[in-house]
Amino acid sequence: MVERRYWQERIEEAWRTRPVVWLRGVRRSGKTTLAQSLANIDYFDCERSEVREQVEAVEPFLRSVDGRRVVLDEVHRLRDPSSLLKIAADHFPDVRILATGSSTLPASAKFRDTPTGRKWEVWLVPLVHADLAAFGVFDMERRAALGGMPEPCVTGSLDRAYAAEWLDSYWSRDIQELFRIGAAWRFKRLCELLFADSGGVFEATRYTQACELSRQTVMNYVAVLEATSVAHVIRPFTTRRTAEIVRAPRIYLFDSGFAANMRGWSRPRGADLGALWEHVVLNELVGCVPDVTVNYWRTKAGGEVDFVLALPGRDPLAIESKWSLEATRTLPGLAAFRRAYPAGPNLIVTAEVETGFPTERDGREVEIVGLGELADRVAAWRSGEDTPA
Repeated sequence: MVERRYWQERIEEAWRTRPVVWLRGVRRSGKTTLAQSLANIDYFDCERSEVREQVEAVEPFLRSVDGRRVVLDEVHRLRDPSSLLKIAADHFPDVRILATGSSTLPASAKFRDTPTGRKWEVWLVPLVHADLAAFGVFDMERRAALGGMPEPCVTGSLDRAYAAEWLDSYWSRDIQELFRIGAAWRFKRLCELLFADSGGVFEATRYTQACELSRQTVMNYVAVLEATSVAHVIRPFTTRRTAEIVRAPRIYLFDSGFAANMRGWSRPRGADLGALWEHVVLNELVGCVPDVTVNYWRTKAGGEVDFVLALPGRDPLAIESKWSLEATRTLPGLAAFRRAYPAGPNLIVTAEVETGFPTERDGREVEIVGLGELADRVAAWRSGEDTPA
């Protein structure tokens, strides 16, 4: 069993402040293995009928595990999981529960009455930089092309059959059980098209004819993909300047390896690696900086910055993802952004460095950083520490 120490500590930290931790992530991202790797836990697989019968006798069950650390895997299989989690948080403060599922907690009808304020959410994304050594991944090109799902990283292969089987499992195990979705082929077709366009600017009407869906239904399905962690919907950063894109989001597939597979890139090179690297950088941001919203910036004239982070009282942090150092030589999108928003730090994340360094591009101070440094740099900006501007 590969130990993902970074994520183990995230869960332990959450348990120190909340009795209930919600562990979410796409199917096969390693939630069960991670949960079982925690020390001193009682594990309950809620897919088994005899376990459901035991757990659904809520108060007797909670009394039997009082003072212990409990994993409720696939908790959405219970009749009323929300009630169980609320009762545990309110009346059994000495029980520590880790509940797992693919979706965000309030995404389905079973979780309309959520234990808000009583739980802490940990989003298990594909492999972040802290995971790579444990899985024997030391080559960033391999990480970008193969993706960060544990099984392909171990086997060294992500083929069409695996991707198709994953999509079938996602439909049958997550979508059908949690959401009211119509014909399978329409939903799956939309998934395939969105995956192939991963990282692009989204316009719902582009998919209505091919999927035989209304524009509103396309939007509803995208919301489901976002709720189940399959799609990152990155919305524009804007102060509503007339030159800026203010509404159209960009949609990224959850994993660079799946994006490469859906595009038929068996051996991506050049610009293809650059597109996949954006997915890897976004994955690091979402996984390691969970309490900051990631946006992008784009003008109607085509100026663009890959990712922008903004918080009240902080100048916006601009992040560009570039596969190679050579690609960082000129950054016209960043220059355009800083003409509109002069103050704030600039990070350039590249696959070709591990240890970052400050430099200058287009007359502006920037910092070139490796993937493993990204979260720390964002944390420094968030806390108000001095960073290059």
